[in-house]
Amino acid sequence: MNYEEKKRLKIAAADIRMGIMTSTHAAGSGHPGGSLSASDIIAYLYTREMNVDPQNPQWEDRDRFVLSKGHAAPALYSALALRGFFDEKELLTLRQCGSRLQGHPNMNLTPGVDMSTGSLGQGFSAAAGMAKAAKMKGKKFRVYALCGDGELEEGIIWEAVMFAVKYRLDNLCMIVDCNGLQIDGKTIDVMPMEPLENRFAAFGCDVVRLNGHDFEDIEKGFDRFERNRGSGKVTVLLMDTLKGKGVAYMEEMAEWHGRAPDDRQYELAMAELEAHRRALEAL
Repeated sequence: MNYEEKKRLKIAAADIRMGIMTSTHAAGSGHPGGSLSASDIIAYLYTREMNVDPQNPQWEDRDRFVLSKGHAAPALYSALALRGFFDEKELLTLRQCGSRLQGHPNMNLTPGVDMSTGSLGQGFSAAAGMAKAAKMKGKKFRVYALCGDGELEEGIIWEAVMFAVKYRLDNLCMIVDCNGLQIDGKTIDVMPMEPLENRFAAFGCDVVRLNGHDFEDIEKGFDRFERNRGSGKVTVLLMDTLKGKGVAYMEEMAEWHGRAPDDRQYELAMAELEAHRRALEAL
């Protein structure tokens, strides 16, 4: 990855974070913490990794993305707007009656959304089904599913992992946003799941742990997924992140899992994010 590519990714992530703050503030509700932690991952997917067409959202051969941690919809919506699936002004309608941008993604309403999600665990199961269908139909598209580390407490996740391994779904990439926090506190206190590397490896996955805020590390993860194509191996990327990344007063604070900023908090967040973006532009 060269300097200009990395700069472009950093600016895209900054734009996504500003979209998250703008939409959740306008709604007066939502989930900024886990949306911010996933912003770099989603920026990489929609800026560099996935083959999609905003002018033809239902293109049959597009890569699929499933936001299994559906409450992080503000990050997905911000990325879709940035990529041109709809106007960025629509972010101001988050969670409003009649809006296409509901609190959790709805594939029947929102251009670019490949699966309706919200009930934790079910998104990854759907992604595994998509990958299996692609194999059956001889399609070459890839399926990416972004899960939360708290979401891994759902048993349906592990049933889907068994399914994916059995059917050798090397076209499926699970990404886990490991920010260490969920709505009730630290994941290690709510339901300890570590060491995740060992758990996924025991199921037969190819698993690697990476820094979810380092674009070179993120690139290594998706390069590994590409190398696994044709091998029959399911790829799992454990991305270590910070809840609330990019907004200082939100970072590593479980209380920002599902709480929108008030006017003053919004101003502070946007001032910080805009200053960061200006600094990136000046590099």
